[in-house]
Amino acid sequence: MGRGKLRIYLGAAPGVGKTYAMLSEAHRRVERGTDCVVAFVEHHNRPRTEVMLHGLEQIPRKQLDYRGSVFTEMDVDAVLLRAPAVALVDELAHTNVPGSRNAKRWQDVEELLAAGIDVVSTVNIQHLESLGDVVESITGVRQRETVPDEVVRRADQIELVDMSPQALRRRMAHGNIYKSDKVDAALSNYFRPGNLTALRELALLWVADRVDEYLTEYRSEHRVSKIWGSRERIVVGLTGGPEGRTLIRRAARLAEKGAGGEVMAVYIARSDGLTSASPKELAVQRTLVEDLGGTFHHVIGEDIPVALLDFARGVNATQIVLGSSRRKTWQYVFGPGVGATVARESGPDLDVHIVTHGEVAKGRGLPVARGARLGRSRIIWGWLVGVGGPVVLAFLLNTVDLGLANDMLLFLTVTVAAALLGGLLPALASAAFGSLLLNYYYTPPLHRLTIADPKNIVAIAIFVGVAVSVASVVDLAARRTHQAARLRAESEILSFLAGSVLRGETSLEALLERVRETFGMESVALLERAGDVDPWTCAGSVGPQSPKRPEDADVDMPVGDHMALALSGRVLPASDRRVLAAFAAQAAVVLDRQRLQHEADQAKELAEGNRIRTALLAAVSHDLRTPLAAIKAAVSSLRSDDVAWSEEDQAELLEAIEEGADRLDHLVGNLLDMSRLQTGTVTPLIREIDLDEVVPMALGGVPEGSAELDIPETLPMVAVDPGLLERAVANLVENAVKYSPSDEPVLVSASAMANRVEVRVVDRGPGVPDEAKDRIFAPFQRYGDAPRGAGVGLGLAVARGFAEAMGGTLNAEDTPGGGLTMVLTVRAVDSLPDLATATAERQAS
Repeated sequence: MGRGKLRIYLGAAPGVGKTYAMLSEAHRRVERGTDCVVAFVEHHNRPRTEVMLHGLEQIPRKQLDYRGSVFTEMDVDAVLLRAPAVALVDELAHTNVPGSRNAKRWQDVEELLAAGIDVVSTVNIQHLESLGDVVESITGVRQRETVPDEVVRRADQIELVDMSPQALRRRMAHGNIYKSDKVDAALSNYFRPGNLTALRELALLWVADRVDEYLTEYRSEHRVSKIWGSRERIVVGLTGGPEGRTLIRRAARLAEKGAGGEVMAVYIARSDGLTSASPKELAVQRTLVEDLGGTFHHVIGEDIPVALLDFARGVNATQIVLGSSRRKTWQYVFGPGVGATVARESGPDLDVHIVTHGEVAKGRGLPVARGARLGRSRIIWGWLVGVGGPVVLAFLLNTVDLGLANDMLLFLTVTVAAALLGGLLPALASAAFGSLLLNYYYTPPLHRLTIADPKNIVAIAIFVGVAVSVASVVDLAARRTHQAARLRAESEILSFLAGSVLRGETSLEALLERVRETFGMESVALLERAGDVDPWTCAGSVGPQSPKRPEDADVDMPVGDHMALALSGRVLPASDRRVLAAFAAQAAVVLDRQRLQHEADQAKELAEGNRIRTALLAAVSHDLRTPLAAIKAAVSSLRSDDVAWSEEDQAELLEAIEEGADRLDHLVGNLLDMSRLQTGTVTPLIREIDLDEVVPMALGGVPEGSAELDIPETLPMVAVDPGLLERAVANLVENAVKYSPSDEPVLVSASAMANRVEVRVVDRGPGVPDEAKDRIFAPFQRYGDAPRGAGVGLGLAVARGFAEAMGGTLNAEDTPGGGLTMVLTVRAVDSLPDLATATAERQAS
């Protein structure tokens, strides 16, 4: 049975109609005869959504008991047993109640898909894990329920359910989303027009990026080389000159004119000649383009116009921005220039912008050499001069008599010209052909290939020797130019590689993508295996259909005995393998660094666990002994027959037993809570509640009269886990009572501030200096000379851990007049889209 298909309805905010659209799709499928069931859908008392459930088969939900309350979740086993063709699962990012089959609903969906069941689900853009910080900066609310982006990206279909902010606010005002008592608060907080517009833009851009990925995959699979202008992509051609900054800024302005515009700056290192690029200037331009939201690319190309156009077509660019040539007027005799060539060869799909700047016609600095093979045109001209030049010269000399010496010098000039243009072979041909013409036409006896005067033999031999020597020198100079160009190009690539290491770019995928771009490959993979006969496995790859074995690749570069860098696309010349070897070695280093970092993180977790366990053992061995010893002494005294205890003495001994048992219970509770926090198993169950329902219960563990309560009735409701909040406040109050004078009761007050509610526990104790305020929240820390019986130092650590688990904060401040104030901050319900928490976010459909 194959894997099921996942379809997701994505929305920008609660109430845009995701669940309604999902149920409409279910009715369409049922009408077509598809076996479709409702695995889990919440209608949140919305009449129109509830009506859409009629006529659809619903799988009974599974009931779970948690902290004295009953909750319902999707029954995964029942859905698997029913085995429908399509299952509707609402709220993909939902966090399941503790005790469920999986911690997250998207994990339940993965099980259904693995069983071959198609799933239709819903999710809001704010629940995507990668957008958590962005959403918090927009709305001020941190989403606790998230789903990994990769889960949503793997969906077979993603459909955006869109609605304008004005229409959504009208729906809210009409009571179609929340109850009437929450409408005003929602419209003035989360559902403000600015928030909704920003979230809508996030959703549109995210879906656009996903569509772009689909398009790129399609173009790659079908080998579509023609540009499809579905999105403005602007390629900036950089030369490394000072005009690059002007070009980048101009391209950024062009991108801003169209929604979703993208800027890609590319520098092409010439592998066939010297360049005048400044590494420092390139680094500045790279920083500039990245600051403007673009990307920088470094590519090696034999021919700059061809490489630039290939890159632009490869990324499906729509525009190219180039600068006006810096060459002087006389330099145009060597060719039309890069800009003119690109404009001529771009075709109808690519717009080419030639931008003027302050460096126009000021020269390029170093001369631009033609390269390794001198260029095809130069070689052709070299042969034409080497073969045709002596013929033309012989025809001209037949009309005038200049003497044999002058004739030989003129033929030598033609040979030198052939060497300068075409290199060694055209010069040798010119020398040989010229010597024959000299012998036939100008050396007695004329018109015969014989030489009568021995002196003329010496002259012709010297002529051939000089011609060959000059041709060899010119060819050697061309080779040295080529070597210098290759080394320059390689040094630029290696310098960039070293810079990426210094910048901390340690992503293996990013490095492999850089290899693919640099060498113009289709795909790159880093392969490894455990032994000589073991199969190859892929440690990382980029590009479509990456090679699975080195034998399947066009180029493979071994890295050690059991690792290789495999590239597909074309065969590289041997001269490029040296740079490729540096990339391969760096890829191996990056892979090792990632694994070492992973192992270091695991070792750190183990070390932290060992530290906690050691501290727990120390706490058990020392701090549990005192109350146990007191309980044992009191029990032994009561059981003794040697002493007749009075009722007052018995009551005192029983009180000592009860006090010791309470201390043990409190200590063990804190130890267990700390263990849960360290292992990450604290899952808050957030609900809407009043502070005066929880905080008074937290004062039950302190002596009567030692704490005063001030909770105004006008405070807004808060979104917290009542159990965790009670434990946190209880620990704060017990800590404050412990250090506060007996005649100064601890004050527990609460107040509202913006979209938060603060609970302040104020004592009049000795206080804590500023440098120790953070340290007192660390586990097993007790400030000052607190006696051993004061506890193991877990109360404040547990309180802060519980506060952060509920999305709040806990900090220490000085009490005016002396003492310490603990400030526990939680979120008010009125500041959230509904309850702003795990339970309330289920209404985001």
